[in-house]
Amino acid sequence: MNDAAPTPLTPRPMRVIEKQIYRGPNVYGYEPMIRFQLDLGDLEQYPTSALPGFTEALVSLLPSLHNHGCSYKEPGGLIRRMQDGTWLGHVTEHVALDLQSLVGGRVTYGKTRSVKGQPGVYNVLYTYREERLGLAAGAVALRLVDSLLPEHLRGVQGVELLVPAGEEPFFASSPFDFEAEVSALRRLAKRYTLGPTTQSLVSEAEKRGIPHLRLDDASLVQLGYGRHQQLVRASITGQTAHIATMTASDKSLTKALLDRAGLPVPRGAVVRTAEDAVAAARRLRGPVVTKPLDGNHGRGVSIELTEDEQVRQGFAEARQHSRDVVVEQYFQGNDHRVLVINGEVVAVAERIPAHVVGDGTRTIEALVEEVNRDPRRGEGHENIMTRIRIDEHVLGLLAKAGWTLQSVPPAGQTVFLRDTANLSTGGTAVDRTDVIHPDNITVARRAAKVIGLDVAGIDLISPDISRSVHETGGGIVEVNAAPGFRMHLQPSEGTPRNVAAPVLDMLFPPGVPCRMPIISITGTNGKSTTSRMVAHILQQSGKVVGLTTSNGIYIGGEQVVSGDTTGPKSAKVVLSDPSVEVAVLETARGGILREGLGFATCDVGAVLNIQPDHLGLKGIETIEDLAWVKSLIVEVVSRNGASVLNADDPLTLKMRRKARGEIILFSMCGGGAYSAELKEHIGGGGTAIVREPTVLGDELVLYQDDRRQPIMRARDIPATLGGFAQVNVQNALAAAAIAVAQQVPLQMIRSALSSFSTSFELSPGRLNLYDGHPFRVLLDYAHNPTGMEHLRELIGHLRPPKGRVIGVMGVAGDRRDEDIVRMGELAAQAFDVLIVREDELRRGRAVGEGARLIEEGALRGGLDSAHMQTILDEPSAVDAALRLAVPGDLVVLLATEVEATWQQMRDFDSSSALAEPELAYSAWAKGSHD
Repeated sequence: MNDAAPTPLTPRPMRVIEKQIYRGPNVYGYEPMIRFQLDLGDLEQYPTSALPGFTEALVSLLPSLHNHGCSYKEPGGLIRRMQDGTWLGHVTEHVALDLQSLVGGRVTYGKTRSVKGQPGVYNVLYTYREERLGLAAGAVALRLVDSLLPEHLRGVQGVELLVPAGEEPFFASSPFDFEAEVSALRRLAKRYTLGPTTQSLVSEAEKRGIPHLRLDDASLVQLGYGRHQQLVRASITGQTAHIATMTASDKSLTKALLDRAGLPVPRGAVVRTAEDAVAAARRLRGPVVTKPLDGNHGRGVSIELTEDEQVRQGFAEARQHSRDVVVEQYFQGNDHRVLVINGEVVAVAERIPAHVVGDGTRTIEALVEEVNRDPRRGEGHENIMTRIRIDEHVLGLLAKAGWTLQSVPPAGQTVFLRDTANLSTGGTAVDRTDVIHPDNITVARRAAKVIGLDVAGIDLISPDISRSVHETGGGIVEVNAAPGFRMHLQPSEGTPRNVAAPVLDMLFPPGVPCRMPIISITGTNGKSTTSRMVAHILQQSGKVVGLTTSNGIYIGGEQVVSGDTTGPKSAKVVLSDPSVEVAVLETARGGILREGLGFATCDVGAVLNIQPDHLGLKGIETIEDLAWVKSLIVEVVSRNGASVLNADDPLTLKMRRKARGEIILFSMCGGGAYSAELKEHIGGGGTAIVREPTVLGDELVLYQDDRRQPIMRARDIPATLGGFAQVNVQNALAAAAIAVAQQVPLQMIRSALSSFSTSFELSPGRLNLYDGHPFRVLLDYAHNPTGMEHLRELIGHLRPPKGRVIGVMGVAGDRRDEDIVRMGELAAQAFDVLIVREDELRRGRAVGEGARLIEEGALRGGLDSAHMQTILDEPSAVDAALRLAVPGDLVVLLATEVEATWQQMRDFDSSSALAEPELAYSAWAKGSHD
């Protein structure tokens, strides 16, 4: 009997298993989201109600969690959930959202769901505005939750998965330091989130339904798509003249141009030495200002200088920011920023330099600390106002007035801490838009026009902005390109002004579009061909088309990127191209699962079919799961758009219940074979395009608004190979339906389809027939059982009367064993001779494993092993098939590397291979194989 004490179980803390960043609509929601999979380990047994003090400790650190309604949809809802008992994945979701909002990236939507078949494992999902900040917030949220657990349950693992790319793991502090990690989040927010000016433009665009794409880590943003796009960087727009921007940055030139136009400006000079600055100041006879010739944000500016030494010091400070220094007359009065957009004054703010007001008891230093405790103040541009920083300039200004930081000003005494009134140095702004005098409006408008700026910040010094500057004195001291909007959007006092709106009015006037049509096409089979047919129709109608396919990206018919380009990154290439008028996007399952969609809405969403392909990958176990993924396309169709669905495919037809826009159906089962659903749809006046048999062959027919309109015979579409390639008849139905949704005239659809063939140039890798050898070659991409069934049917029509059909086949390793075996069975029915190759995308399978499964299927399908050979390398397998062929044979190449295989086939020297054709055939017939 063993009396030894049992070995204690090793605690299983929380662990992050994987992460995913969705940059657009996705299977979990219609907004950009972060998903991480969290294994709670032992904590699955500990809801929050079983963790004494946890809820109270968390809320004490993040009191804003009180605002989270959660499932109760009212403030305090989350707290009730935690008190009643909820799991820590759900808590982490809310904390990640709250942390982002705390540092300036307000987000509110999230969800946490258990993972089917994995007890204790949850998908934690939450929205973000900036993905690096969102990832980091998730990491800090996990560490925060972990730090509040009983010690024996702590030790969350895998948090490093949430470290933003290129960032150091800043959350490595141990023990957890809440303030330090929130400060790290603030630094990330400051570095990567949009500033207030750019964000205001993006927010206004979102309100108007104008799409946007962020183009860099700074503030370059594209508003609108394709040829309708406009670029902005802060308040610089794509319409801002470069020469105007350069002119505004040269203060001397600006002043000269304004003076020539008769506008009030201070007299002054540009100098390069301190003594020249002193001499210029003496000539001006009165207080002067020194400032950098090409400075900004008030840096290096000194005002109201009256003594030679003060001028020298001002020169030295300005010289730190510019080689040339301006010495000019000092205007008495208040500092106003007049914002002019598209020639109109839209906002006026009086700017007051950073200051404190004495109370007779506290020091200046203590008063600054009190001012900085104002929750409206933050670092940089993160809040309405900026905290006041004590630096050498502040100390010098205090000394000039006879103060130190330890001085105690009398009650009511204002102590200025800066010469200039910039918000970035702690200044405040008071809205004066409603009181500016008409003369001053005219002065500001003319100044912007003289310099040539579409968006200009006019710095106007005036003792009283409600009176004419011609009467009170003062004038324009600067004209600014790229003026900041913060002082107008969120003034310290007065009415906030939506100054982003007039910028959007200027960039997108009434009647000017901001987006182009987006057509998204998905399905298991036929996506590439249908996408190319649609692009061909639209190009024939005179549009510049941006097309993404599994072979590459095409702009105006020219390939600009090669490779599989069916994901969201490729979609954004098209949406960003300034020449594109319509986007046709082949949209594959993989991209949707990996990143979501590359667009928020589309004008036409088409689902061609749902077949059992790619199952067992990324949580997609069943064909119903696959339909769930692909249905996203029709869920994001715009209200005035159209969803095009295959009425013959039950899972696709079922999507009409959640599809948006007009429902347009297509069907191969016309005539007397209408389904009940299709009959009801057509009978109700719905739009459908169907194939109907006639005595002259199959015909494509449009039903719309209770009218029947024949389009064309199927055999008149070259891509159908005389009507025998039924898969391309179906693709043509879908393409025609999409074109009808885009209001392309039937005559144009008919003409375009009549010129669409299966040539390699128009449809690479899709039923490309080549007759340049004594035998015939067919290049195709059938890559799953359904595609192979269609190909088998076509081969039955193309089969040479006396020759053989020689096939080369490989299957990607991510297919299920039964799918690969089934491909082999179908190959046995289609080919007389089979060369089995290995797809280079083995995806975890051992070398030769996929080929063995194809062989197994082919033998099961009845193919004699003597007529089967395995050559794993694709080019070698293709070469063997071409060398084996004799006049009258048909060689079918199911290629992975489509372009390379097509070139290899065209370059093949058939004359040398056919020198002894009978010897080649007899050797094969005897079963010689590797």
